[in-house]
Amino acid sequence: MRQRHARASALLAPVVALALGVGACGTVTEESPEEGSGSGAGNGGAEGLTVVDDVGRTVELDGPAERAVILNSYGNEFAQAIGAGDRVVGYDRVSASRLPYLEISDDEVVSEDLQEINYESVVELDPDVFILPRNGAWQEASEQLESFGIPVVVATAWDFDVFHETVDLLGQVFGEPEGAERVAGFYDEIFGVISERVADVEPVRVYWETEQPYLTGLPGSGFDQIIVAAGGENVFGDLDTGGDEQAETTVDPASILERDPEVVVHEFGPSAEPTGQDRFDTLAGELFGRAGWESLSAVEDGRVFVTNGWATSGLSKAIGALYLASWLHPDAFADVDPDAYLARWVEEFQGADFPGADAYIQRVADSR
Repeated sequence: MRQRHARASALLAPVVALALGVGACGTVTEESPEEGSGSGAGNGGAEGLTVVDDVGRTVELDGPAERAVILNSYGNEFAQAIGAGDRVVGYDRVSASRLPYLEISDDEVVSEDLQEINYESVVELDPDVFILPRNGAWQEASEQLESFGIPVVVATAWDFDVFHETVDLLGQVFGEPEGAERVAGFYDEIFGVISERVADVEPVRVYWETEQPYLTGLPGSGFDQIIVAAGGENVFGDLDTGGDEQAETTVDPASILERDPEVVVHEFGPSAEPTGQDRFDTLAGELFGRAGWESLSAVEDGRVFVTNGWATSGLSKAIGALYLASWLHPDAFADVDPDAYLARWVEEFQGADFPGADAYIQRVADSR
């Protein structure tokens, strides 16, 4: 079971923030109280600090958080990874569903998603900080929680582009800089392996499908970013809807045949709980049953993969990028075992049981 840290019963006095220019996500200033002033007494003597979050807001905290509410499963994975998971007391329903190893109870769920938040439940949990990504209702949360003295920090753990800033920010919020450094080091290790081996390769055409049939990532999305990082070429990389980092679109089935991907990946919804072999078999049957797919280069060459998004989107998609690179350039990655990196992420950083890579990622074949 998860351990809970007791919250100090006394409320901290307001902290006077040092002047701080708006900078990158994760900027932090620790506030040193004057000697003998007694500042920080209500938080075990901890000093106050000021952080600049993912949307450039300066947020004052009484000290490293001992109780936090985090919405979004990726944010909760990061908290767990840096060693602060035992200080999270409130979650969203999606996190409870995707991360069963956190043993989240119903009375700890304060939101069904990132928008519909039960602020009464949040206040009852008496957190030191409320954390959610920038695609959540952070403006509303800031207004609703201000009068209760609960600061809101925006940290977007799903965003590939701000991985280091987000991990650093959470490390500061929880007073876990060493844990944040370990997570960042693991991420850098993975991309070091990738970049070294794909530096001079010819890009391989990739079609990456996300959850729904024919839904794919566009330039600017995390999926497009990992395709490029892995030494691939997004077959829909010429489309641009002007969207943000979550830009996705449903494409014409005929256009997939025209663009003839050499590798196909279908990622279904994230879940740390293995979904069973039937899920992979069903999805494989659906993919290979599509009109014209028997002529795709990916199908002819046996390079079609079905994955659980909890694995391939984990660690800001670093795990997925490594797997994809090994599928695109098997000779260059002959000495690399992506399964070992997935096992480390699950066991060392999430503290969960690892049932084996096949429970999350499989190369599938046409069995018709």
